[in-house]
Amino acid sequence: MRTAGRHIAGLFAATAASAMAVALATSAQAQDASTTSSTAAGEVVVTGTREVGTTVFSSLSPVSVYSGQTLNSTISTNLGQTLAEISPGFDVKRLPAADGPEFIQPLSQYNLSPDFTLILLNGKRFHNSAYIEGSGNSSGSQSSDLNQIPSIALGSAQLLTDGASAQYGSDAIAGVVNLITNIKPGLDVFAQGSQYYAGDGTSGQFGLRAATALPGGGHLMVATEYSNDGLTSRTIQRPDAISFQAANPQLTLSNPVQRWGNPSTTSWKYAFDGAEPIGDFAEGYIFGTMSNGSGIADINWRNPTTNASVYGANPALGAAPNIFPGFNVNNIYPGGFTPREGTNYNDQQVDIGIRNMKSDVFTWDVSASYGHNDTGFFLDNSINASLGPASPLNFQLGHYMDTDFDLNADFNYRLKNNFTADPIDIAFGAQRRVETFEARSGDLASYEVGPGAAAGLAPGANGFPGINLQQAGTHSETSYAGYVDIAVPITKQAKIEFAARDESYDLFGNTFNYKIAGAYQFIPDQLQMHVSYNTGFKAPTPGQIFSTSTNQGLDSVTLQLVTSGRISPLNPLAQALGAKALTPETSTDINGGINWHTHFGLSGSVDLFQIDVANRLQTSPSFTLTPAEIAQLEASGVVGASAFSSVSFYTNAFSTATRGINLSSTYIRHLGPGSFNLTGLFSYYNTQVTSGSLSAATQDAARLEYEKSAPDYNATVTATYTVGKFSALGRMRYYGSWTDSSGNATGTLFESFPGVAFLDLELTYKVTPNLFIRTGAENIGDFYPAQATNQANRGLIYSRNSPYDTNGGDYFVRVQADF
Repeated sequence: MRTAGRHIAGLFAATAASAMAVALATSAQAQDASTTSSTAAGEVVVTGTREVGTTVFSSLSPVSVYSGQTLNSTISTNLGQTLAEISPGFDVKRLPAADGPEFIQPLSQYNLSPDFTLILLNGKRFHNSAYIEGSGNSSGSQSSDLNQIPSIALGSAQLLTDGASAQYGSDAIAGVVNLITNIKPGLDVFAQGSQYYAGDGTSGQFGLRAATALPGGGHLMVATEYSNDGLTSRTIQRPDAISFQAANPQLTLSNPVQRWGNPSTTSWKYAFDGAEPIGDFAEGYIFGTMSNGSGIADINWRNPTTNASVYGANPALGAAPNIFPGFNVNNIYPGGFTPREGTNYNDQQVDIGIRNMKSDVFTWDVSASYGHNDTGFFLDNSINASLGPASPLNFQLGHYMDTDFDLNADFNYRLKNNFTADPIDIAFGAQRRVETFEARSGDLASYEVGPGAAAGLAPGANGFPGINLQQAGTHSETSYAGYVDIAVPITKQAKIEFAARDESYDLFGNTFNYKIAGAYQFIPDQLQMHVSYNTGFKAPTPGQIFSTSTNQGLDSVTLQLVTSGRISPLNPLAQALGAKALTPETSTDINGGINWHTHFGLSGSVDLFQIDVANRLQTSPSFTLTPAEIAQLEASGVVGASAFSSVSFYTNAFSTATRGINLSSTYIRHLGPGSFNLTGLFSYYNTQVTSGSLSAATQDAARLEYEKSAPDYNATVTATYTVGKFSALGRMRYYGSWTDSSGNATGTLFESFPGVAFLDLELTYKVTPNLFIRTGAENIGDFYPAQATNQANRGLIYSRNSPYDTNGGDYFVRVQADF
């Protein structure tokens, strides 16, 4: 505790000046509880605490609550993108042409790995996506996909910005997002259409939620949401395509030959929530989500003059005239080709249980949950060059699946005594969790090594080789956990909390984590200080431990295709190259701050934090392969290894320290004939690599990706004015400077981008008490950020790694009816 105290004191001293400056700058700002972030200070929260009756103000950990109306206030059909727009501590990167992330788009907090933030649905763990990210500072991350949950089904989102592994287990290093379904009786329907100013990215949405009270005292809610988002393209013609066109005037190339922008996606999402009393002692409940959808996007154009592994050293003669006489890829793709990568997915989560939450003394909840994500990939407009004329042009690449099955028993006892102001709250429980990762092989042609490989022709579907039989398989991990969480109200104004959790994993052993927190109200219900210290962990998933993959990328300078393999750290070659069995990523989190609430409408908070993470997961440096090592991989069953130029593997490589401050301030007042509300949210966070492989001087490039690839400063200011049937909203979003990176044959290129601000405006008209029409635009000024000059030769105008939308202004119309 002395160490924790010194850290807290240092953290406050280092950032006190910034906190005071920002607090003074925003003390006059405010928010509407129904349309902005932190709801009323008296709202009950269930995230970061197991004590019944805890409110936003009295919580020992910083919690922000966003209403369902706020979650439906942006144009985006992706819940993660919505949270990133309204909460400046989060970001979502769109990553076009990235072999999967353009469809998954995981949510990241404080520029840490996306799987450092735990996602809950009604307080229960939401399962992981089957997709594992392959690049950048999220390399190796396997996290939940928020895009599987329909926003219309949600009543609120509670964001805990403090470590909580001692309470919830793995993944809660940076914090927790708890999504609460809306079971209020009624019928909500909406339809929305939007389009970018440039005339593309046309999007249509439809949603419905219906809920009713059941005769026995329970409830039933069902919801559905449909969305269809069109492609965007912010692209210039590639210089090598211009040269190729000039040299071959008899051909007509598309302009551009490939599109950089949002993918085309279609999705259906469903949610349900039901409960009914069982006699007088308990209540049975069930809730969950289901979704299915698809998406498709361009990946890199294949230039006939620079792709000898497809067209052969002399394209005019055919790729391999001695092996495939008379066959020439030029007869199929004379102007090169742009593979189109796509996904089809299905996702389900079901939680069922029995609980007694009515008692003032002892409550309990026994439940089981099942979550499953099945993500399949396909590739159109491509070729397996090693098969020659036998190759198809469209491929099914295989499926990744992740299944989570949990058993939970949670109990809460309020111990009345003569020594504390109120009863001591004692929560305890146990959990058994089984996570299973499965890879299923694709079409034989998607990974087959054909006879042309002997002549140097690339095996597998060009652009995204399929999952082969050796990569396919099923792997599971089982864990058992027990926890205790004790909150002691020492006086009416002072409270302390201690939580501990012990968890055992069959793949790597035991982990023990704890949390100590305290709060003191200087002015009851008006001014409180809170502080906490906790340890946390992120367990390696079966997918991270056992999966392998084949990747193809484009050198941003030479424009040559590069094929590389990622192998399991348990592979004998990986072990020979220095790989070791993965261990948990571990953390310590120090958090302290103040929050205030006044009777005249002014409220807010300042929170300081530092998150230290050790054993962080990273893709190892690429190892160039010798012929003997390639033969070793082939002998171990790695199909297609003959085309590998290098291999890598996941490894626990380094440690980081992330320090920051979150500030919010709100104020609500009557102004003229209406009401005026103003919101200010500010977040600063900075990550430094403190030890490990990335701390070496030779790793400056890789280290910069973790320290500077996202803005340090982000802010959101929202103003609303309501009078009569009209309501106007203006939102300013500011993103600070950041540094982009792109790989090439000589190393990594970096490019810095200045801070940018976007303005969103919308107007709502209440046609009747139940019918609303809302119209407006995000980025109403149609502002574009600085262009990414380092990647212009690939056709990119704006960075693919941008933490904000680079498609320009987006206008919309939404019609909504609530009954």
